[in-house]
Amino acid sequence: MMRLVETPQAIIAVEEHGPEDGLPIILLHGFPYSARGYDAVLPHLAGRRVLVPHLRGYGETRLRSGVLRSGAQAALGADLLALMDALAIPQALLAGYDWGGRAACIIAALHPSRCAGLVTCTGYNIQDIARSGEPALPDREMRHWYQWYLHGERGALGLARHREEFARLLWSMWSPDWRFSEAEFAASATHWHNADYVETVVHSYRHRYGLVPGDAVHYGMEAALAAQPDITVPSIDIHGGSDGVNPAPSEPSARFTGRFERRVLPGVGHNPPQEAPEAFAAALLALG
Repeated sequence: MMRLVETPQAIIAVEEHGPEDGLPIILLHGFPYSARGYDAVLPHLAGRRVLVPHLRGYGETRLRSGVLRSGAQAALGADLLALMDALAIPQALLAGYDWGGRAACIIAALHPSRCAGLVTCTGYNIQDIARSGEPALPDREMRHWYQWYLHGERGALGLARHREEFARLLWSMWSPDWRFSEAEFAASATHWHNADYVETVVHSYRHRYGLVPGDAVHYGMEAALAAQPDITVPSIDIHGGSDGVNPAPSEPSARFTGRFERRVLPGVGHNPPQEAPEAFAAALLALG
């Protein structure tokens, strides 16, 4: 069932599954993916209450008139918190990858009482914007070409004109062993024709490098994130062994100070829930 949930900044589309009682599980997708990435996870969570929101800029979610089309990390975290408040969810299991993993990590770090457990892909996803100007080794910088591309107007226009081609290239580069079907790709592609998509994506990849300001409404949360807060809740980090954009580091982040486990999945890339749905669901069930 699809529900449209009103929050201060957005009307968030949420796909709801399972009974209304019990500890909810909230599954958050990334860029350039969609809520369809969790379709194969849902059968493994049968009998549980599961919510799959469309992030700002995607699918049926709509930002309100006058709201900055911000893709900043604090905007993603604030949307998740506002959604939980609007649905009167005091606590949930949170899981996500890419942008969605960032939102989940933010709530786990800043509002641990609202997070019963965390499944994050590629570890600690909170951006250290103050250090964003420090270059990584060239082989790592190369993987982020799409971010530098979107810093200029040529890249923004390229995304607007070629959003499917852009996403297909990233899917292929980031998950080299994943043989996704045309039907799978087309199902997600419909979510990228949201009127806010391009502006939100471009803002995200500029804000994380301090090139544009965020929404003033989120300055308090962004300041708290600048401190790189610890994550104390029970957490499982799922990392694709073939992730083409964020290869698994040798050591977990020291920011996880509670119960923590890393699970590296061989042959899996940047989109674990769609590439390895059973393993993704198993991590959630291990937390509650």
